[in-house]
Amino acid sequence: MSNDPLLQPYQLKHLTLRNRIMTTSHEPAYPEDGMPKDRYRLYHLERAKAGVALTMTAGSAAVSKDSPPVFNNILAYKDEVVPWMKRLADDCHEAGAAVMIQLTHLGRRTRWDKGDWLPVVAAGPAREPSHRAFPKVVEDWDITRIINDYADAAERMQAAGLDGVEFECYGHLMDQFMSPFTNALPAPYGGSLENRARFSMEVLAACRKRVGDRFLLGVRYTADEGEPGGIDADEGIAIGKMFRDSGLVDFLNIIKGRIHTDPAMTDVIPIQGMRAAPHLDFAGRVRAEVGLPTFHAARIPDVATARHAVATGQLDMVGMTRAHMADPHIVQKITEGREADIRPCVGATYCLDRIYQGGMALCIHNPSTGREETMPHSIAPAPRRKKVVIVGAGPAGLEAARVAAERGHSVLVFEAAAEPGGQILLTARTPRRREMIGIIDWRMAQCAAKGVEFRFNTFAEASDVVAESPDVVVIATGGLPTTDVLSAGNDLVVSTWDILSGDVKPGTNVLLYDDAGDHAAMQAAQLIAETGAKVEVMTPDRTFAPDVMAMNLVPYMRAMQDKDVTFTVTYRLLSVARAGNQLQATIGSDYMKLAKTALYDQVVVNHGTQPLAEIYFDLKPLSANLGMVDHDALIDGRPQPDGDGPPGFALYRIGDAVAARNTHAAIYDALRLLRVV
Repeated sequence: MSNDPLLQPYQLKHLTLRNRIMTTSHEPAYPEDGMPKDRYRLYHLERAKAGVALTMTAGSAAVSKDSPPVFNNILAYKDEVVPWMKRLADDCHEAGAAVMIQLTHLGRRTRWDKGDWLPVVAAGPAREPSHRAFPKVVEDWDITRIINDYADAAERMQAAGLDGVEFECYGHLMDQFMSPFTNALPAPYGGSLENRARFSMEVLAACRKRVGDRFLLGVRYTADEGEPGGIDADEGIAIGKMFRDSGLVDFLNIIKGRIHTDPAMTDVIPIQGMRAAPHLDFAGRVRAEVGLPTFHAARIPDVATARHAVATGQLDMVGMTRAHMADPHIVQKITEGREADIRPCVGATYCLDRIYQGGMALCIHNPSTGREETMPHSIAPAPRRKKVVIVGAGPAGLEAARVAAERGHSVLVFEAAAEPGGQILLTARTPRRREMIGIIDWRMAQCAAKGVEFRFNTFAEASDVVAESPDVVVIATGGLPTTDVLSAGNDLVVSTWDILSGDVKPGTNVLLYDDAGDHAAMQAAQLIAETGAKVEVMTPDRTFAPDVMAMNLVPYMRAMQDKDVTFTVTYRLLSVARAGNQLQATIGSDYMKLAKTALYDQVVVNHGTQPLAEIYFDLKPLSANLGMVDHDALIDGRPQPDGDGPPGFALYRIGDAVAARNTHAAIYDALRLLRVV
């Protein structure tokens, strides 16, 4: 038996959990028609097979029709969910993992124009800022109906063979009753803590009556809202004791904070640049004072922090949820003594931000996550060893090198710079985003272990590549920023890259024109503002920085809102001209004819990149496939055809060397191409 605290079994009532690591409830938005079909099942099964003790499915499986998901959640109010959840549970049980599900009624944290267009209900009339729906104040018959819906859903999950359910009591209807901020009801459901807790207790009692004592029931609840007038730590502990003393609750999962706005949610679920495990000590206090089995997850991204949480007695089960999106094999690698091989979560929170924009959860640097059926995490050896030459050591090139080496090929990488990283080197210059370099460091370590050869400070030309007699050539040279977007004055502007790299010193009165909407603009704006300059961020779009998305926007706003920064939307920069020692910007609009002017001492343009691909076009006529990619083969995971060009090497380009996209796209390009080379 290992003496590692993380690998010790844990007895949760009658259920033996094989270690102390779990994935907490989250909705990756993989269901189809509200059902957890193969994509959803295989996502959880991958973690179960790799050793996780407990997989908590669903972030908020809906128990009622008037709790319509705002993204693609499981519909626990439908009977047809049972066979789908049964298959998932059976598979994960066979792999040795326990399976539970989080059930909820969203209350006001949804919209009336989703699902069946039923009114949103809540314990008071105030709308939630994030979802903006004005709720109907819940009536007595609503309460009776919803309690019954909870019990029906719990019974379905028991029929599916799950080990238990967790009720969400933070931000959702249970918490909307519990919190003084949102409960405006009279007695018996409003006023005192006992009254505010009554709804949750009645739900628990109804569910326990249906499922009996051997089906586990837990609550993930807000034990401290962190705002004056709300639930404070002492009241949160009192709530925990109420759950304990009821005899209805088998475990607690601790939340600190609120999720009613993007900033509040980002404090509950911290992203890169924020403190690791910020609520761990508080969760430990709840465990010590309440005494129920205690779970918790909030930016516990690494094994050392997780091990500390268990070893010090702060948690019984530690949630490593985003960490398992980056690497579902964490437990297996700990068990095998390969912690150094764990792919790190870099806190980019691309996963959550995609969900809140209506997409599926994807890890920024593990494209297999959520694609387990078509893009397995394991890489099979190639039937024949080949010589693979890669030009460029950014994220795309390094992933190509890693995968090719894993296949057993001989791999050589040319890189013009003195170190690897590509555009991520620029990103990581911003202190808050320094963790992004983990994407590069992990791949370099993997490449080093597999014998990949690197030639840095080498600007490869076509003749250099051909001289290596390659079988496969991959161009991953990325792109360069373009500022050529104006009718006049393109020579008078600088790029966001110029600012971020330090090649150009920020001005004192700066226009930052952003029609790309990505991180580069926000990073540059923050850097300029922190010098004390006046900054105007202008975009022709109706919102600024749309590609940065909700949670990642929060730290930028916190860094800039107390500085001289303004945001101007729906205006387009037309041209720039000299005006003495200043620059005169002519500004128009897509909405009407307009040509107003303003003076600045510096104009910065963020317009994305154009491919840096000259070497690709030099090599294209020499290649066997003439650079062609068979899209059907790429999508289906089949090898590329040989092509009709001259005998010799196959040629491909990936990432921003094709077109400006993002880090995930660049790495996904490399993985799905090279895994079958």
